[in-house]
Amino acid sequence: MIAGTPTLESVLTCPHCGHVRRETMPTDACQFFYECERCKTLLLPKAGDCCVFCSYGSVKCPPMQMQQSCSSCST
Repeated sequence: MIAGTPTLESVLTCPHCGHVRRETMPTDACQFFYECERCKTLLLPKAGDCCVFCSYGSVKCPPMQMQQSCSSCST
């Protein structure tokens, strides 16, 4: 990651079946819902997290990477 430039790809891991998938994160909003393509479980952020990438991803969402308040995210 270049200073000031967030990483936009994260690997999401389903906590129910372990399925992994590389996804591109939105830059203008947090992603609150994500459906696992294998088991069809609807993932929601864990308590205290703003989005599914912060809870289940290999990389936090762009606002968190930039140390911005997630109040800027649309959840």
